[in-house]
Amino acid sequence: MAESTTETIESVTGQTEHSIEIAAPAATVYALLAEVGNWPQLFPPTIFADYLEHDEHEQRIRIWATAGDGVKHWISRRVLDPALRRIEFRQEVSSDPVAAMGGTWIVDALPDDRSHVRLLHDYRAVSADRLGWIDDVVDRNSRTELAALKANVELGVAGSEAAFSFEDTVEVLGSAEDVFGFLSEAQLWPERLPHVAGVSLTEPGPGIQSLSMDTVAVDGSQHTTMSYRIVFPSHKIAYKQLTMPALMTLHTGYWTVRPLAAGVSVSSQHSVVINTENIATVLGPDAGIAEAKAYVQRALSTNSLATLRHAKQYAEARS
Repeated sequence: MAESTTETIESVTGQTEHSIEIAAPAATVYALLAEVGNWPQLFPPTIFADYLEHDEHEQRIRIWATAGDGVKHWISRRVLDPALRRIEFRQEVSSDPVAAMGGTWIVDALPDDRSHVRLLHDYRAVSADRLGWIDDVVDRNSRTELAALKANVELGVAGSEAAFSFEDTVEVLGSAEDVFGFLSEAQLWPERLPHVAGVSLTEPGPGIQSLSMDTVAVDGSQHTTMSYRIVFPSHKIAYKQLTMPALMTLHTGYWTVRPLAAGVSVSSQHSVVINTENIATVLGPDAGIAEAKAYVQRALSTNSLATLRHAKQYAEARS
């Protein structure tokens, strides 16, 4: 008879606590944590997050985030307690090798308008040999998230002059399917878009794209960017750029296709944070944040509008 092996509860479960002090009022920190839409801007591992259901005290959210060298997606339920500044979370269905995951955010007030943030996790692996991988990812992501939270809150990124968003839109007398197909089939962009010199596109999971792209600027220079894209068929692609040019510390956005009475509108939305330390190096000693924002918006808009107009031409030719 073959030997049987039994994994103990301890061999497949883990618990962690990470904490940090932030020079900001506890109410401010809690409010940022409670608003899931902020997370791609606040936390480097988060690619995209939004609500499936939510009210003042309960939320059902979906999240895509980097984990190790890949991307994981899960749905969590969160219970919010604004009075105690606690947010409890629990994944509904976890992604292999995680069998279960939950925890708590706790924001405590300190003197002098400071706060102490604790991030607790409890989790279970699908097997004992995968627990170490989860330990490493939870530790790395928790430290990264808390450090980013501290930096962003203390620098006031949410309301900072260096942070801005904008959107470009065109109307198309064609089908949503054709427009969306043009946007989602980025592997064909070198053939379809004059400013794209090369593309490497992989799909590490359902609805997830890893996109490395070489683009040609107006001055002829070539730049390589790497992004993760989350694809919601026929209407939306959310992305987060992981490799930043000198003038940006953050770039996230969406491609969105919306129906009209005749045809569709298609938009490219960008959210950007300027790297203020590099303004003088890139634009000269007399440039400031306003000049940097105008420069970045012009560069991003030029490429976005080129893509939108070629998508329009493609879809209208097929209608």
